[in-house]
Amino acid sequence: MARPVGAITRGTTGHNRLRRADRWIAAAHGPLLRAADRPLVVDLGYGASHATTLELFTRLRAIAPGVEVVGIEIDPARVALAKPYEREGLSFALGGFELPVARPPALVRAFNVLRQYGEAEAWHYWDALRARLAPGGVLVEGTCSETGHRAVWVGLDGDGPRTLTFSARFDAFDRPSDLADRLPKTLIHRNVPGERIHAFLRDFDHAWAVSAPYGAHGLRQRWLAAIGALSASWPVTRRPPLGGRRRWRLGEVTLPWAAVAPDS
Repeated sequence: MARPVGAITRGTTGHNRLRRADRWIAAAHGPLLRAADRPLVVDLGYGASHATTLELFTRLRAIAPGVEVVGIEIDPARVALAKPYEREGLSFALGGFELPVARPPALVRAFNVLRQYGEAEAWHYWDALRARLAPGGVLVEGTCSETGHRAVWVGLDGDGPRTLTFSARFDAFDRPSDLADRLPKTLIHRNVPGERIHAFLRDFDHAWAVSAPYGAHGLRQRWLAAIGALSASWPVTRRPPLGGRRRWRLGEVTLPWAAVAPDS
C-alpha cells in the first residue's frame, strides 16, 4: 500500500463532538443519500477514537438505511483500535486524503483535519477530495471546538465551495464573531477589514447586539431576531433544508459561499 497522503492530527475527539454537523448533513443531504445506490460516506481523519464515526453511521442509517460508512485514519494505531467496532455497513481503514475506498463516495465528512495546513495546501486538499466524489457528491469540511458547541463548516461539490454554515449552542459565545476561530483555513486569516468575511461577522455582531431585548425571552429568540436583522443585508439561506426557521432554531445559519469568498 502506498503511504497515506497527509499528516497525523492531534486526534482529539469525543462523544457528540460532531453532532451539530451530523444533524445538518442528515437534513441537507439525506435526499442525496436516499437516492443513491449503495451510498458510501467517508469520515476522514476521525481521530483517536472511533466514536464520532460510529455516531455518524448511526445517524445516517436512521435516515438512509442503505448507507455505508468508512472511517479513514492516517495513524495505524488508531485504525487498529477502531477495528473491533466494525459491523455491517461500518468499517475502518488506513489512509489519508487519497481516500482508499472501493468506489467514489457520495459524501465525505472531514472535520478538524485541515487546520494544521497552510491556505494553499488546504485548497489543494479540497480539490483532491472533490475529485474523488461520486457524481453529485458533496464534501463537508470544517472545524469545531473541543466540545463541539461551536462549529463552522463549508459545503463543497464537484465545482467548488457552495455554502458556509455557522453553528453554536446559544450559551457558547458572547457574540457571533467568537466563532471566527473555527473558520475554514482560506477565511480565518482574512477576518480583517476590507474582506467580506470580516464585514459579515461585524454585521452579525451588530445584529446580535440590537436584538438584545429579545434575550428576555431566551437566547434562542435573540438568535432568531438577529438572523432576521442580518438577512436584511446578507443573503442568509432561508429555504429548507439548508435554511429557514427550523434550522435557525438549532443555532445554525447558512449563507452562499460567494457572499464571503475571498477576492483572491
